Amino acid sequence: MKAPLILVGLLLFCFSLSTALFAQEAGEPETSNPEPDYTLLPKNPKKATILSAILPGAGQVYNGKAWKVPLIYGGLITDIYFIDFNNRRYQVFKQALSDFDAELPNDFPSLNRDGLVRNVNYWRRNRDLCYLVLAGIYALNLIDANVDAHLSGFDVSDDIALKFEPHFESFSSSNRSVGLSVKINF
Repeated sequence: MKAPLILVGLLLFCFSLSTALFAQEAGEPETSNPEPDYTLLPKNPKKATILSAILPGAGQVYNGKAWKVPLIYGGLITDIYFIDFNNRRYQVFKQALSDFDAELPNDFPSLNRDGLVRNVNYWRRNRDLCYLVLAGIYALNLIDANVDAHLSGFDVSDDIALKFEPHFESFSSSNRSVGLSVKINF
């Protein structure tokens, strides 16, 4: 029974000690975080992000990854197509529902009011989800440009390698070992 109490006491002591060590004095003004220095990187992440925000794909071209631009525009154009498709279907079923409510003939005589309402909600939901996907593609464009610019100074040469190789070793004529060796080259 004493062990949990001692453990709780030690944890509280460590917590109070850590807060006392890292607490800021009242008279000390807070220092704001300085602006990060991107001068050491070959590409400026802020510039790449702003370029991609203005024109999707421009940050990727700035980073030297122009092959990503068709992927971005392919995603944007495909999503815009599906927004238009779902919106047209939504408008058709919305008109059919209003015709049904006004007791006029509609394009879907086999559907009752519940079926028409389900279809209206279904196509509206699909259209709205496509808008969210469009925002997601745009956000991924910005994130990709930023991360790629941040990693532009990262060394990916063949001089740095981690290799796993089988290892055979003989200790004596009858004693052999088989294993796996890890080799790191700089």
